[in-house]
Amino acid sequence: MLYIWSIVLILLNAVWLALVPFALPGNWLIVITTSLFAWWRAEDGVFSAYTLLAIAILALIGELFEFFSGMGGAKKAGAGWRGSIGALVGAITGAVLATFLIPAPFLGTLLGACVGAGLGAWAFESFAGRPVRASLTSGFGAGLGQFLGSTAKIMIGILIWFIVAIAAFWP
Repeated sequence: MLYIWSIVLILLNAVWLALVPFALPGNWLIVITTSLFAWWRAEDGVFSAYTLLAIAILALIGELFEFFSGMGGAKKAGAGWRGSIGALVGAITGAVLATFLIPAPFLGTLLGACVGAGLGAWAFESFAGRPVRASLTSGFGAGLGQFLGSTAKIMIGILIWFIVAIAAFWP
């Protein structure tokens, strides 16, 4: 019966993983669901504390990548602190707005976050008096950084899912 419940856990975690591209906390839902499963089936010793700690740390790393990537991309492209803050504000705003305005699953949220980060960095840099070309470069860097950060979070989510799937059946 344990194997059937483990398969159910893996399938549910696959659903949570599918939420990650929509900027939803799918990685954390995997961690929470797996931790609850480990607590529920504690007598079976399915997941060790090390496994649970590892997936929680990976989920945190994924969040940090996604959260700060637009700022880092803007900074790397030459933006000041205003451009970096603009990238962060723009990424959050763009992701939320585009999720509803662009009806394509995953694409709307990702595109909104990337474009929002770029526009935010560009706008904040322009308002700070930077030349147009430098502001545009900062905006492009922020958009590219946001794309790379979101992609990294998705890849980390896939890694978390595989760790749980393997650990569920590993003796």
